[in-house]
Amino acid sequence: MVTDGVTGERFCGGCGFVITERVDNSGPDLRAFSKEEYDDKARTGMPTSLAVHDMGLATIIGHENSDSTGKPLSASMKSTIKRLRTWDGRSQVHSSIDKNFRQAFSELDRLKDKLAISDSLIEKTAYIYRKALEKGLAKGRSIPGLIAAALYLACRDTGTPRTLSEVARQINVKRKDVSRCYRLLLQELDLTMPVLDPVRCMSRIASEAGLSEKVKRQALTILEDANNMEITAGKDPMGLAAAALYLSCTMNNEDTTQKVIALAAGVTEVTIRNRYKGLKESLNIQVPNKIKLNLGTNF
Repeated sequence: MVTDGVTGERFCGGCGFVITERVDNSGPDLRAFSKEEYDDKARTGMPTSLAVHDMGLATIIGHENSDSTGKPLSASMKSTIKRLRTWDGRSQVHSSIDKNFRQAFSELDRLKDKLAISDSLIEKTAYIYRKALEKGLAKGRSIPGLIAAALYLACRDTGTPRTLSEVARQINVKRKDVSRCYRLLLQELDLTMPVLDPVRCMSRIASEAGLSEKVKRQALTILEDANNMEITAGKDPMGLAAAALYLSCTMNNEDTTQKVIALAAGVTEVTIRNRYKGLKESLNIQVPNKIKLNLGTNF
């Protein structure tokens, strides 16, 4: 099937038989109904989103001080429209639920930029927060703590490698408060979270620690062998990924300290040492000894 954009006909590319003589244009509107040339002439507005307090369904009075024909408004009409524009903005947020949504989703929008998360994850977080508000879980609890817990819950559900400490630090809320809200959401919403795969944490830790691709591939092999031997059950995924990277660094004689990897993974150096010893003994990996050169002054 071939569509002619000039004549609007849809016809067969083989025999030339015309199927439709006129096809409606579904693209942007090329006409401007005022003196100003608009950059965006789309036929529709912004898409609906759960991460907006009114889900993007409300309308607003534009800031153009002109009528439908493009003529400028009079001075008295400008003041009237300005007053109507103010009341239109106030009327959209009149209930306590709308005010709660606006504050929570503004915090979520800031977290999106700080944590570099996708739009689909933001939508899932907004859905969880709306469910929590329907059950009355926001009473007596801070809005930033609850939205941070909903975000961490969405990260766990989708397998996005973001730790609870990282989310709490970026929203400036104590980790204890966020974890308390997280346990409340799990219990009240009856949710079951899957275990985070350590392999998905590998790329992020390696990028922040500045490790090479060779080290990352060797660490992936180590984790695959550990999963096949079923020795990763009950272990922290971030700690396992960090230990596998450090073990790969020692195998490839790369000069990287445990502190650098621990800061990139958000775990302690003790955790890395314990998981490092466990992986090395279970997989029977021989780590080459580092050669120390003693350079004297006599040549």
